[in-house]
Amino acid sequence: MSERYFTVMTASRRAAHCAELIIHLARLAQSGETDPRLTPAQWTALRYFARANRFSRTPSAFSSFHATTRGTASQTVKSLVALGLLEGQRSEADGRSTLFELTATGHALLERDPLCCLTAALDGLAPETRAALLDGLRDVQTGLASARGTEHFGTCGDCCHREKSSGGGCYCASVLATVPEGEEGKLCIGFAPRGGSGPA
Repeated sequence: MSERYFTVMTASRRAAHCAELIIHLARLAQSGETDPRLTPAQWTALRYFARANRFSRTPSAFSSFHATTRGTASQTVKSLVALGLLEGQRSEADGRSTLFELTATGHALLERDPLCCLTAALDGLAPETRAALLDGLRDVQTGLASARGTEHFGTCGDCCHREKSSGGGCYCASVLATVPEGEEGKLCIGFAPRGGSGPA
């Protein structure tokens, strides 16, 4: 067999090993001490609403982020509201939509996020290694989202819809609104990576 064949096979095995390692790390990170009231899906929702911008703090946006049905996402959100960890309010821009925010109790619980151990382990990497890992994972996320035909999620700094705003913050050409200062680094469902586009 050719040397090229073995090179391709080795690269394929390494990619498969990376995929297995990512799944293993996710399970390992969620296996530590955690609040018994919350399931992994509820933790994911709590993190999402803490990190999403004001255009994306809805159950439908969370369902896209979590790759689940809207019904399942709505039930997860309702359970967090019942636990006093989320609270909803009508959107000023669209009265039909409800935006959700973490309560003080929700923010306090997130301080004990089971992913803190994984975060600490990543924080221990050399800065250049951590930066390269982040760039690589972002590329994988974008490629997988495109392959599956799902929404892309990202932040203003990497989005092709971002335009400068004279009033502070930045202007989003996707939602036709100014993103307030402090929210540019938050997750957005309207995100489209520079040099490409999200799904139609």
